[in-house]
Amino acid sequence: MNEAKYIWMDGNLVPWADAKIHILTHTLHYGNAVFEGTRAYQTEDGLAIFKLEEHCKRLYNSAKIVAIKPNIDYDIVKQAHIDLLKANEFKGNVYLRPLIYLGYGQMGIYHKNVPVNTSIAAWEWGAYLGKEGLEKGISACTSSITRNPNRSTFGKAKAAANYLNSQMAKYEAIENGFDEALMLDENGFIAEGTGECIFIVRDGKLISPPNDNSLESITQATVFELAHDMGIEVERRNITRDEIYICDELFLTGTAAEVTPVHSFDHRIIGEGKRGAITEKLQTAYFDVVFGRNEKYKHYLTYI
Repeated sequence: MNEAKYIWMDGNLVPWADAKIHILTHTLHYGNAVFEGTRAYQTEDGLAIFKLEEHCKRLYNSAKIVAIKPNIDYDIVKQAHIDLLKANEFKGNVYLRPLIYLGYGQMGIYHKNVPVNTSIAAWEWGAYLGKEGLEKGISACTSSITRNPNRSTFGKAKAAANYLNSQMAKYEAIENGFDEALMLDENGFIAEGTGECIFIVRDGKLISPPNDNSLESITQATVFELAHDMGIEVERRNITRDEIYICDELFLTGTAAEVTPVHSFDHRIIGEGKRGAITEKLQTAYFDVVFGRNEKYKHYLTYI
């Protein structure tokens, strides 16, 4: 990966190669940690973090859900994102990964007496699903892995343990020749991708599943705002995989994935087999926002 100069750890800027933890770090064994994926873009006015407040809020909400009491105050961690970017002097677009985790000091399932640590890493990173995928689209399949049901986990937390399902679904998809997987919920409806929300377009209407069984997506909310500005009708309802087969357009959204079209699903060509017109409009509008080219949305940018 693209290494940077520093990683922020519990209030200190630590050289990248020295950012280490003990082998008996609690999270490493039991999976309880929360994290965020945040992006910063090189705008005409300099590097800017997109929706820093929203990402930090979700990070601390996630910690509350999984009963981790952060060891560092919210405002300090929020400022640390800015300080880290300044220290690293990035020249390209950046991905940030804040992490609140259970550290070294005690083993066993019960976690409340385990020390808590906080870190933020940042590195230059391009398109998560490939630069070509943003234009031509990617292939996807239905995963045999069911999205974690609400009865067994906390889907509103961006928790490390929740992503084992995603990792196995992604592995299955790629090993079978696809780029990405869509996971069903326990009722057989499409829930989300392995790290993205989904949208379909039918007869000019934008449709996306409710967040009943998925993370409340910051990028998804942005796309809804943009669609409203464009006068595109939006509907939130359950989607079955066979409806996706006959939809006009399909795309995925997420901080990492941004707005990525899907040209085929389960070996069925979606629409014309390329990025659709509405997808392209929303994708263009999204990049205008994150790169600071839309004055209406500049309040979502934190300039470094």
